[in-house]
Amino acid sequence: MVQCHSELAALMLQGCEDYWAWSRKEKSHEVKLVGKRRETAHFHPKWSNGTAGVRGTRCLNYGTHYWEIRVSQRLFGTSMMFGVGTKDACLHMDSFVNMIGENDQSWGISHKGIAWHNGKGRNFTKPFRENESTTLGVLFDWQKGTLSYFKDGESLGVAFTGLNLVNQELYPIVCSTAAKTEMTLCRRRRMYHSLQDRCRAAIVAKLKEERHVDALPIPNRMRCFLKETMA
Repeated sequence: MVQCHSELAALMLQGCEDYWAWSRKEKSHEVKLVGKRRETAHFHPKWSNGTAGVRGTRCLNYGTHYWEIRVSQRLFGTSMMFGVGTKDACLHMDSFVNMIGENDQSWGISHKGIAWHNGKGRNFTKPFRENESTTLGVLFDWQKGTLSYFKDGESLGVAFTGLNLVNQELYPIVCSTAAKTEMTLCRRRRMYHSLQDRCRAAIVAKLKEERHVDALPIPNRMRCFLKETMA
């Protein structure tokens, strides 16, 4: 757990802000995205009769990424989950299940403290207190192949290893079986890939919105390069 804290501290000091969001297209029909930058996922707006998920827009491969998810006070139900998955990971099921980790295409933990992958669960941490808001941090390190978690600033440790051996793109993913629950993206950071990436991050930090990039007198290829890191 000390190692997880040191890795996160290094990322906070040496990395940059990231601006990805929840995907408009890659989500369950039971997920409504809220906010100008699609940072809040609202699950089962009326009632729940299954499990709904949504994927993040950030590809995690070959980098180190950290993101925080603020979970609303309505924390309850069969399973609310947080993790990563491939493009083949399921985003909707008409039953109440632990959907992230239900097969070999995703890895995640539930609010009940169980770590799931390939249909198998194991005790990972204490169950979250229900009906009490919390902030969950997720640290993905491609080089080490690890997926670690933090809860309200405290390290829960490494939940999964070997993710650098996955030969498909991985993305953040969350899901919920509970009606009228919300998960909001808060802090998002990543390590730089190169000097070029560092320069891009400095520019994007000043612009943040795609319309500002479009207004720059630069070649289209450079515009596309800048937009790659934006939601």
